[in-house]
Amino acid sequence: MVRMKTFQAYLPSCHRTYSCIHCRAHLANHDELISKFVFCICIIIGDCFLRHKSFQGSQGRAYLFNSVVNVSCGQAERRVLLTGLHAVADIFCECCKTNLGWKYEQAFETSQKYKEGKFIIELAHMIKDNGWE
Repeated sequence: MVRMKTFQAYLPSCHRTYSCIHCRAHLANHDELISKFVFCICIIIGDCFLRHKSFQGSQGRAYLFNSVVNVSCGQAERRVLLTGLHAVADIFCECCKTNLGWKYEQAFETSQKYKEGKFIIELAHMIKDNGWE
């Protein structure tokens, strides 16, 4: 078996970045953060209002990103998540192989189509890097 060298991407140091908490590999630029919250319409006893909830991963809160670096994707599979049925692929840190979250390959509900091609990374697996809070 031939082992291939993995090349690590580095994001510009002038930008706020998120990194893998386990190995410090860069994962995403803050500008690629889409949302920390998912919005839903709640109807209770005739009242209709907009409510937000945190994105949730298997280990707690998570963020939704437009693009990421230094991750690999597993095989896509259908899963019923809090927001309905989706086809998702687990994503792994290229450097330490930690399961970070997933990539939305397909959403089966019209209201969730905006997630297609986007990435969920759980807060338990990332840190803010480049000296910002």
